[in-house]
Amino acid sequence: MGGRPSSPLDKRQQQHLRGQVDALLRNFLPCYRGQLAASVLRQISRELEPREPAGCQLMRSKKLPRVREHRGHLTQLGGHPPRWQPIFCVLRGDGRLEWFSLREEYENGGHPLGSMTLTGYTVLTSQREYLHLLDTLCPVSSGDHTQEEPDPLLEMPVTFPLFLQHPFRRHLCFSAASREAQRAWRLALQGGIRLRGTVLQRSKAPAARAFLDAVRLYRQHQGHFGGDDVTLGSDAEVLTGVLMRELLPALRAQTLPGLRGAGRHRAWAWIELLDAVHAAVLAGASAGLRAFQPEKDELLTVLEKTIRPDVDQILRQRERLAGRLRVQVQGPLESCLCRKVDTQLSLVTQKLLSTMEAVLSAVQTLLAQGMDRLSRHLRGSSSGTSLRKEVYSFGEMPWDPELMQTCYRQAERSQGRLGQLVVPFGFSGTRSLIFGAQDLAQQLMADSVATFLQLADECLTTALDCTQAAQQLEKVRGRVLKKFQSDSSSAQREFIRGWLLCIFLPFVLSQREWSCKVDLLEFEGDVLAVGSPALTLEGIYEDIVQGVLLQRINGDEEAKAQKGTCPGQPGSGAEVQPFCPLPPPRTFCS
Repeated sequence: MGGRPSSPLDKRQQQHLRGQVDALLRNFLPCYRGQLAASVLRQISRELEPREPAGCQLMRSKKLPRVREHRGHLTQLGGHPPRWQPIFCVLRGDGRLEWFSLREEYENGGHPLGSMTLTGYTVLTSQREYLHLLDTLCPVSSGDHTQEEPDPLLEMPVTFPLFLQHPFRRHLCFSAASREAQRAWRLALQGGIRLRGTVLQRSKAPAARAFLDAVRLYRQHQGHFGGDDVTLGSDAEVLTGVLMRELLPALRAQTLPGLRGAGRHRAWAWIELLDAVHAAVLAGASAGLRAFQPEKDELLTVLEKTIRPDVDQILRQRERLAGRLRVQVQGPLESCLCRKVDTQLSLVTQKLLSTMEAVLSAVQTLLAQGMDRLSRHLRGSSSGTSLRKEVYSFGEMPWDPELMQTCYRQAERSQGRLGQLVVPFGFSGTRSLIFGAQDLAQQLMADSVATFLQLADECLTTALDCTQAAQQLEKVRGRVLKKFQSDSSSAQREFIRGWLLCIFLPFVLSQREWSCKVDLLEFEGDVLAVGSPALTLEGIYEDIVQGVLLQRINGDEEAKAQKGTCPGQPGSGAEVQPFCPLPPPRTFCS
């Protein structure tokens, strides 16, 4: 694809990049160590908190997040010189894309011609949009009169294109045989991109939370407070994205003027160069994090042993310090919120609320339709094989990109307006937010499906006649919908609170950055006297700011809840009729 890079990385450049990665790790790992300690303290303190009587009502699905494997013939623009050539493409369940010269090579276990993890990519299906993107990568300066060379391979009409674009990696150009195939591939690829992107956000491990917090703190120390999509991907991919953003201005200034060619040929050369730099940085970041892994494992073990016995004392000392600090910063903090946050908080909250209500309502409707469809099939079919096939299809609903698209689209529709609302606060991570909403929809659907299949398998026994079985299945349907409404309501609240903090907390910290440094000076000795790596002055201050923000968020949420903005429950569907024959035992077990 495209021409070879006009400025390949030589040994000096590779050595320079290794030095940049080493410098990044030297500055980042201390932040990471501190956040590991804070994360362990947070986990232990939560274990000691009294548990709320009402937990999750739905059973947790045992199926790991994945994408449905997708295979088919495509045409790819590739090679040197580039040309369109037929390939057989496979999207793996882990979100990795592979392509082979022939289908038989894939079926015989042969090595792919190429492969790519989809983290950070965007799927474009408009040739005009993609060509415009290329034109913006290397804009022509007013004094540049180099003759544009024609690029017939790209400019020739592509009827059903699939362009995979990445800000730092090589682009992938495919073409499908029909509109239906194009749509199926687009939905599958988007699912793979999301799966690869939200791996850290989905993790419940303390180390994952510590890593994301450490990235945020590291970037704040560099002067970047606004949230964006840099945390999409694995830990090594995230650090690579952080460094690539730091290197990009210098790369542009030093390299773009020297790239040969004009227009899109320069764009191809620039993309190839960025891909080479990205590969070198990713290799260095991966090696550095692998080298840190034994230390991290040992550190987590030591932190657990040292913090747990003294957790009560540590928490009391933190609360004492927080109380004193809160008295000093509360007034200026409240003033900052009144002037710069309160007017927009309600608008952003309402947009998030309406988005999640639309998403979860679509999930509930799709779930009810699936249960009704299964019941109708059970009443009308006498084939055990056909029933098992229908049960399998029902169990696969969360991983069916075509079915779930009705839910995912509700989240995507709000991206533009939501982005406009949060731009004044330096937040540009709406893609991460939309991915989070889609992940939540998929998880709730998976939990609901698993719960329905388990409860149905428990209650439908051969001792029941047809009428009794029908009544039992209808009860299961009602129970699952009630459990879904309970869990989705709680999940919606947590989702909105979490993202409001992601949007507004960095902004407030940036507004108070210099003032808070003066406020915190007199408390440094008290924190050092505690002697626990889990307590830092910066962490205590952020907890205070977060607490004040949460008070605002909860107050706004309560006001909206009084207006009765809750997703409605779909109707119960057709009247229940007796169904025969009864399924064999464990037919409904997922």
